[in-house]
Amino acid sequence: MAATKIGDVRAKSADELNTMLLDLRKEQFNLRFQRATGQLEALSRIKQVRRDIARVKTIIGERTRTAATKA
Repeated sequence: MAATKIGDVRAKSADELNTMLLDLRKEQFNLRFQRATGQLEALSRIKQVRRDIARVKTIIGERTRTAATKA
């Protein structure tokens, strides 16, 4: 699976972003578990997931800050 593009993340709604974040965190947990047991083959996927989580959290934070300044 390729890294998520920032444009794709920005196009999602708040609910979709929260769902995406939850899925990415579950995947991160599973990857860490596979790495600990020696079953993980694609070590680069851990880095991709970590960066995707950061992208989603950044967009959520931006939207929260803009909503707070508008209110």
